[in-house]
Amino acid sequence: MQELIRNFSIIAHIDHGKSTLADRLIQECGAVSEREMTSQIMDTMDIEKERGITIKAQSVRLTYPYNNKTYILNLIDTPGHVDFSYEVSRSLGSCEGALLVVDASQGVEAQTIANVYIAIDNNLEILPVINKIDLPAADPLKVADEIEQTIGIDCSNVLCVSAKSGIGIKELIESIIQKIPPPNGDENAPTKALIYDSWFDNYLGALALVRLKEGKLIKGKKIRVMSTQKTYEVLGLYYPNPIQKIPTHTIQCGEIGIVSLGLKSLTDLAVGDTITDGENPTKCPIEGFMPAKPFVFAGIYPIETDKFEELRDALNKLRLNDSALSFEPETSIALGFGFRVGFLGLLHMEVVKERLEREFGLNLIATAPTVIYEVYCTDGTMLLVQNPSQLPEVQKIALIKEPYVRAHIITPSEYLGNIITLLNNKRGVQEKLDYITESRVMLEYALPSNEIVMDFYDKLKSCTKGYASFDYEPIEYREGDLVKLDIRVAGEIVDALSIIVDRSKSYEKGRALVESMKDLIPRQLFEVAIQASIGTKIIARETIKSMGKNVTAKCYGGDITRKRKLLEKQKEGKKRMKAIGKVELPQEAFLAVLKID
Repeated sequence: MQELIRNFSIIAHIDHGKSTLADRLIQECGAVSEREMTSQIMDTMDIEKERGITIKAQSVRLTYPYNNKTYILNLIDTPGHVDFSYEVSRSLGSCEGALLVVDASQGVEAQTIANVYIAIDNNLEILPVINKIDLPAADPLKVADEIEQTIGIDCSNVLCVSAKSGIGIKELIESIIQKIPPPNGDENAPTKALIYDSWFDNYLGALALVRLKEGKLIKGKKIRVMSTQKTYEVLGLYYPNPIQKIPTHTIQCGEIGIVSLGLKSLTDLAVGDTITDGENPTKCPIEGFMPAKPFVFAGIYPIETDKFEELRDALNKLRLNDSALSFEPETSIALGFGFRVGFLGLLHMEVVKERLEREFGLNLIATAPTVIYEVYCTDGTMLLVQNPSQLPEVQKIALIKEPYVRAHIITPSEYLGNIITLLNNKRGVQEKLDYITESRVMLEYALPSNEIVMDFYDKLKSCTKGYASFDYEPIEYREGDLVKLDIRVAGEIVDALSIIVDRSKSYEKGRALVESMKDLIPRQLFEVAIQASIGTKIIARETIKSMGKNVTAKCYGGDITRKRKLLEKQKEGKKRMKAIGKVELPQEAFLAVLKID
């Protein structure tokens, strides 16, 4: 049985045709009828289809007749984005092979390289596939040469396909059967299954998508989850299919399948965990399990303050399908009640905010994203700080360490100067610079995480006209000369506008922030001062002039002292208002933090 199974996934950069290729493979194998077939059938969310990205990994079991035998092809789809690199590593750990899909007109991109290295670490058989060969700008020979030079994979027998028109799909499937090895595992050993995805079903509860490494799973038997040591009964087993799950009684060694245990939450079915036999457990779990760790934090608040409970319910529902999401309540003087939410990265943050707004009809405001800092105090203690308002007083801080990432950027060589300027502005440290071809350069830089969570990607795209591709991985914490920059409006610190910045940039950032605030805050009946400060030291200031009311309009002449008396009275009134007046900040003011250079 095992020699007829092939487990493989598809690795590709955004928009290189991964979902379309999956559609063609499903169609060619007849897993979905023509009537039920839709484009990007593996992408289940509207956001995925609109943006052309995969957020939630999907799998499908295909059958294909070849040389008088029926082969089982398990396509294990993976998200492509760096935010989900842990899920990618678990999905690739469930395969024996991977299709490396590269666009014939665009060539190798940064994300492709990052995911290929994960596949190489998992000892997968990699089949290079050049897609979109029917485009007018396609240059398969040049791209094959690029793959050989950049990644070091032999491309003498590279497969050229067009996922859109179906060219070369049959040859690709035959190549998968011939070149990707079948799974190897002992079917008589104790059950050992890797959970590489989990989600919540309204009718069946929490479901785990597993790859059986050893043994087998049988409906009705007891199983144990290794990280929690809890035992459950298997209520249902299914094979994955985009239209509807196919029920089965047994999942054999080497196969993939869905396990239903009747659980009400995903906490006990963490991605990367191991499932084993309840009565005869395996001795050691599958290596590489890590609990999901948030990388970026932001405050999310409802614009209408009475929607706080609705936001809590929405986040709880979303967490049923996204175990990486973490949140805790927080309050802000400026924004009221909300939540501090932890995300895997910036794309994850965007997707979660968009889903909350679309699926639950909420109007939300998100504060500037921050990362976790290690703050060493003068009394010898160490604090983990993710919110600028949690920073201790300046005199109590000995040093602050910030997380760094290793960034991989691939760009046409004509934009090299622009990118190096941008990276230097972002405090980047160059580690490598290689010419892949005469016209394409690969850069490797160490960058502080807080420099990329704001607007780095947008700036990179604008300074390269959209041609550069970018990928990163967290590396370590390094000491930085960091300070907390506060914004004061009418003398009061607005906590939601506080940011942690490098001291050398604090003056220009403070200056830029107060200038943008001046244009955004509406004029009041009294003069409003907007100040940027570090501790008690004011480093920048702008003043919004008061709105004047013509109090002398009713005087038609007469003595000048009458007018003067009215103006003095107005002056006193404005003074009193300034002392007790409150300034309402518009929503755009909180977004200004994200837009400053």
